[in-house]
Amino acid sequence: MTRSYVVRTYGCQMNEHDSERIAGLLEADGLVRAESEDEADVVVLNTCCIRENADNKLYGNLGHLKPWKDAKDGRQIMVAGCLAQKDRDLVASKAKHVDVVIGTHNVHRAADLLEQATTSSAPITEILEEAVIDDHAMFPSALPARRETSYNGWVTIQIGCDNNCAFCIVPAVRGAEISRPYDDIVAEVRQLASDGVTEVTLLGQNVNSYGRDLQLAARRAGDDDAKLRPLFADLLRDVGSVEGIRRVRYTSPHPKDMRPETFAAMAETPAVCNYLHYPLQSGSDRVLSLMHRGYTGERYLERLAQARSVIGDLAVSTDIIVGFPGETDDDFERTLEVAAAAEFDFAYMFIFSPRPGTEAADMEGDFVDAAVAGERFDRLKLVIERSALRKHQAREGLVEEVLVEGPSKKRPEITTGRTRQNKLVHFEAPQPLRVGSYANVEVTRGAPHFLEGRFVELLAEPTHKLRIPVASL
Repeated sequence: MTRSYVVRTYGCQMNEHDSERIAGLLEADGLVRAESEDEADVVVLNTCCIRENADNKLYGNLGHLKPWKDAKDGRQIMVAGCLAQKDRDLVASKAKHVDVVIGTHNVHRAADLLEQATTSSAPITEILEEAVIDDHAMFPSALPARRETSYNGWVTIQIGCDNNCAFCIVPAVRGAEISRPYDDIVAEVRQLASDGVTEVTLLGQNVNSYGRDLQLAARRAGDDDAKLRPLFADLLRDVGSVEGIRRVRYTSPHPKDMRPETFAAMAETPAVCNYLHYPLQSGSDRVLSLMHRGYTGERYLERLAQARSVIGDLAVSTDIIVGFPGETDDDFERTLEVAAAAEFDFAYMFIFSPRPGTEAADMEGDFVDAAVAGERFDRLKLVIERSALRKHQAREGLVEEVLVEGPSKKRPEITTGRTRQNKLVHFEAPQPLRVGSYANVEVTRGAPHFLEGRFVELLAEPTHKLRIPVASL
């Protein structure tokens, strides 16, 4: 009888992309996707250790899965991802009913280890210290995929991170920066386009430093023409020129590595969306130094102004941490000032919480009182929502190109889509629109977190195949 699986994903887009590859590997091994745990024979939890209480949530979910596993012979549980990489043997010791634990560097082993676990008397934990130097193993995008949507696709261009931000566990669980071969990336985008994908998102922990290691390796190999610079701007141009690709996005860049040629490539390549996620983290130079971010508030605003002067109608989102250890009232006031000056369209705001294994987690003596941090968060939220509302109201009356994502979860009669600026739009369509269609929509109302609009015309039907392709190795 055919076995089935469910993958549950926590965390960032990199994890979502890893989950697509795990699903693709399982399907290549003969499993089929189930709609729920009750119908599944295999449950994969792809974990994140960035979010608050991530470990508590994992072990809580594993506790709920124990009676599920006991109810039917042959059921298996796999734990993957960043928290698995960090906790290693702790996962199996705390949840002895787990069959397989894998980390961030061996996604390619998912199906093999599940098969091995069927004849093993003990849980299997396989955590690699660094990526295997093999293109298929190293980069999730080189593995078979079971994409969640057929009109867009994640493309991994880089793994790991060479920065040492005091609050971030990513370098410890994802390793050093390794750039994927340039031609492999462009070839994958061409393949996605041939499958009917029209939107791609380039993924990396620090995308705008992409290619620096490739250039250094070429220089060491004797290529004197290899310039020691990032190749990201070149990559944007080449990916954006692939026939059939209408939209190119990327995440996440680091402000200290943002270069003028990237802004130029965004402006001059029609497919590259006029949207920039630009993490600030703090507006205080003192706090930014404690975080090891490598830029000042003034420098951040200068680069942002440069981007807006080059890229027309640019929308900008950001990340901000409130209550980083040692943050004073004056530090926070500076964050408010920079956030107000930046006029963000949206912000992911977080109250600092310590992540074991990071430098900031050891700054206990400087932790900010929870009530103070909460009050600061509320004040920052007002500043962000004020600028977002102004930005959105200024779009009223404009006709926007919208990529249809499907019916609204709360109101199925309403269609939702996303503009090139990554803004969510709700509108009524005269007839059902297929997911992946492009339509013109006139904006009728701007709210702090979304737009409302009126359908104008259908621009393009989706070109993706109704089946979800699984690429072979």
